[in-house]
Amino acid sequence: MSRAVFGSQRNRWAGAFVLGGLLGGVLAAVSAAAGAPAAAAAPPAAASKTPAAPADRDVAVTVYNDNLGVVKDRRKFAIAAGVSDLKFTDVASSIDPTSVHLRPLGKSEIEILWQDYRYDLVSTEKLLERYVDQPVEIATKDDQVRRGSLLAFDPGSLVIQDAAGGLSLLSRAEVRQVGLKEVPKGLITRPTLVWRLRAEAAGEQPLEVSYMTGGMDWHAEYVAVIEESGSSLDLQGWASVENRSGATYDDAKIKLVAGAVHRAPRPRPMPYLKGAMAVGRDELVVERGFFEYHLYEVAQRATLANNEVKQLGLFHATGVRSAKKFTYDASVDAQNVLVRMEFENSTAAGLGMPLPEGIVRVFQQDKDGSLELAGEDRVRHTPKNETVRVSVGSAFDVTPERKQTDVKQVSARIVEASYEITLRNHRKDAVDVTVTEHADGQWEILESSAPYKKTDSRTFEFTVRCEPEKPLTITYAIRTRS
Repeated sequence: MSRAVFGSQRNRWAGAFVLGGLLGGVLAAVSAAAGAPAAAAAPPAAASKTPAAPADRDVAVTVYNDNLGVVKDRRKFAIAAGVSDLKFTDVASSIDPTSVHLRPLGKSEIEILWQDYRYDLVSTEKLLERYVDQPVEIATKDDQVRRGSLLAFDPGSLVIQDAAGGLSLLSRAEVRQVGLKEVPKGLITRPTLVWRLRAEAAGEQPLEVSYMTGGMDWHAEYVAVIEESGSSLDLQGWASVENRSGATYDDAKIKLVAGAVHRAPRPRPMPYLKGAMAVGRDELVVERGFFEYHLYEVAQRATLANNEVKQLGLFHATGVRSAKKFTYDASVDAQNVLVRMEFENSTAAGLGMPLPEGIVRVFQQDKDGSLELAGEDRVRHTPKNETVRVSVGSAFDVTPERKQTDVKQVSARIVEASYEITLRNHRKDAVDVTVTEHADGQWEILESSAPYKKTDSRTFEFTVRCEPEKPLTITYAIRTRS
């Protein structure tokens, strides 16, 4: 960015702020013109008023599934004896100020008198607003300099009154830089927490600040690579952590909580910006129960930068026992037999840890050795020892045909109907297909060409083996009472 030069008085406001790039209403704060003498040093503050900056930090972040994070930030401060103010910067701009908790970790007695959250951040419009009726220097793109009081501004223009009382209306598109003497009192460059403390003795004290913040979320993603027969797979789990909280957490200890945490209704927002690991699975996180949720503690620290999505490894399991299932349900897809992969989330099968909700992408190795996508599906939170079912698509070589062959109105409330379902297998090997049918009201099967199983009050299933190039037909008659 070019620097402002204000004619013969270029050094008049040494140490002032210069706002450049007014085009489009965007200004950037830079130092005063080159060659300006240094501003007079401010007198040192009394040692009892403001603690020194922290010597080190230890940050831990717990991220939830629903736009929520909890930050624990430990720092050491040189605290003065008596009453002093502690300023805590680098906090999230999406912080919930009512959730802030300061906890002294040392042995010395520290009393917290009050706490404050300051979020009136420096911006172009706020600086101009504070400088209404105050002197400014404006350099235009044609190297003209205007000096006077700022009377008014809007997104397109500035109104300046010179010493003689004359008015100038300047287009912001023509303004190159605006010089201001200083940052107005009350504006800050970063969100800041402030406490007033009373300490018995001076010295370095460790303090922990914890708070809740919005703008944080995470979800799981899985990559499953199945072997050709579908009888086993390798499963890799990832956690994608999104940070839009307005702060960066360097070298943080990260925990992820799976489950819906109940939160009290929010008031109108303020206007401020465990488990044993199975053989064959690499442990990248430690999982354990927490209240009625599951908590995943990432083994390695990582930095969560603001406006970043970071992927963290959860686990890598190899040789997980699985099965390829063929299913047909006309109420879901009347034209296709669907394929899904199933595996038990158990230690015996090669897993055995609660799996958070997420998308599973299923790949299979082609003959040339490359991995090709077979399909993807979203799975729900799956506890240990439950079955994971992943729908991957439709079977190209197994085709269904379903039709009603007869219907009879026995009485006003009783109907008898007959159905025929034909399956054709054009594969080279036999496959088992589960056919799912549904019925309303009270029902009974009058006759059936194949065994069936009632799975609930409205559903029954046939599981049949389809040999290659040998059509298989299921027929049944059902009576329903409404």
